[in-house]
Amino acid sequence: MSVLFGLRGRILAAAMLIGCVVGGLVARPVAAQTAPQQTIAEKIAASKDLLDINTATAAQLKALPGMGDAYVQRIVAGRPYTAKNQLTTRGILPAAAYEQIKALIVAHRVKKS
Repeated sequence: MSVLFGLRGRILAAAMLIGCVVGGLVARPVAAQTAPQQTIAEKIAASKDLLDINTATAAQLKALPGMGDAYVQRIVAGRPYTAKNQLTTRGILPAAAYEQIKALIVAHRVKKS
């Protein structure tokens, strides 16, 4: 009889421990798990840190991952761009090469003089 009670006690203790662990994970506030959304002004400020494919030099473009002379020449020859995804939609870069650099570039609109 004492063996059975000991087993029940261990099962009960294990269940309580699992409940505490799961309860601790569920009790976290959702706001702490999600990143705050950027405002328009913050997005503009962040985009100034990116390489503008409309004004970047060949050397700056070549410093991007996966960019060789041929890709750089094609990017420069295809200017101006109104959106960075035009590198793929116009056939300037293959999708795999674009995926490597898309987080590092931006296409600011060219100001007419």
